[in-house]
Amino acid sequence: MTFKTPDLLDNNEAGIRNGSVRVVSPMFRPYGGRPVFSGQIVTLKLFEDNSLVREALAADGHGKVLVIDGGGSLRCALVGDQLAILANANGWEGIVVYGCIRDSGDIGGIDLGLRALDTHPLKSVKKGAGDRDLAVIFGGVTFRPGEWIYVDGDGIVVSEQPLT
Repeated sequence: MTFKTPDLLDNNEAGIRNGSVRVVSPMFRPYGGRPVFSGQIVTLKLFEDNSLVREALAADGHGKVLVIDGGGSLRCALVGDQLAILANANGWEGIVVYGCIRDSGDIGGIDLGLRALDTHPLKSVKKGAGDRDLAVIFGGVTFRPGEWIYVDGDGIVVSEQPLT
């Protein structure tokens, strides 16, 4: 699927007005080797513990984007090169991290869409804490499992239904 987020918004003005199409505040930096990606949302909510990230990315991710609400923490990384390789191997379209990543140079060479707030060299703890498949809120938008996300160089758009 080829798209541009401005065109998606132009074609779906009614959805913007009724709230079924939302635009995430610009705060994310691009890191992965795939600059444009989209898919159905899978969510995680956690804080400085990426145990559930590995578990989620080990599952089939074809047509899906993992949205990680890391609480906006800038104190450690939630995704590194090994998790990006795992995501790519399992067909994930991309990952959006409301937090940090590490190994950004290596991740840039992996065919995976990835957006995050920043980088941090410290890995997270692994205590298995967090939740999966619930609505998460950041960037002025609620991300619900099963909804659709579209990411390109102009921004991030979330929709209740697939957009054209």
